[in-house]
Amino acid sequence: MTMHSNKRESEATFDETLSFQEATRIRRSIRGFLDKPVPDSVIREVLKDAQYAPSNCNTQPWNTHIVRGEKLKQLSQLLHGKNDAGEFSPDFSFDQNDFYGEYRKRNDALGKAYYEAMNVMREDKEGRRRVGAMNYSFFNAPQAAFLFMPSFGDNVRVAGDMGMYGQTFLLSLAARGLGGIPQTALGFFAGTIREFLGIPEELKLLFGISFGYVDEAAPGNRIYMDRVPVDTSVTFHV
Repeated sequence: MTMHSNKRESEATFDETLSFQEATRIRRSIRGFLDKPVPDSVIREVLKDAQYAPSNCNTQPWNTHIVRGEKLKQLSQLLHGKNDAGEFSPDFSFDQNDFYGEYRKRNDALGKAYYEAMNVMREDKEGRRRVGAMNYSFFNAPQAAFLFMPSFGDNVRVAGDMGMYGQTFLLSLAARGLGGIPQTALGFFAGTIREFLGIPEELKLLFGISFGYVDEAAPGNRIYMDRVPVDTSVTFHV
């Protein structure tokens, strides 16, 4: 086993990023990107940061696929077709109707704010469908990351590992003035994406992250959701 010190590989790159607190508090889900690809060198630095995410027993279960260019356009067309046809192929179940109590209220508040920002009213079913389908255009991002994982037991622990990897990836983007959005909606078509990318069946898709340069003029980026106070979520025991 190889041991490493905590010293950064590239102090120069690290010094150009925001502080941890700044990156954490400026990060938000971005729903509109500029048609401007992120340079390979920057993507690789983000991926290096994400690689330092913790995982159960150091399994490092993430298997990340970056898709861009013509390949991403082809995938977008495929996903739109599957979505229109209702041909879903998820690896994991997800239903917003499972949310209850305060969790459901927060979910509904986000939906209301987002659709209002997009000028789509609640009764406008076609408008809501159109806005939802923006997931499969990757919100105009020129690149997207797909986070695949092996299946271990009930998958709860490995899914936790993937969440920590995804958050580290998102914070690294924010620290560099970029934006991203984790999309469980992409997981609805896990089988389609796996086949398109030629990924083995044993690797499961939890979610994807569209990322890039933020389009501040995009309507979907006009919303800022509050966080509940710490004491709402945390109990101190002494």
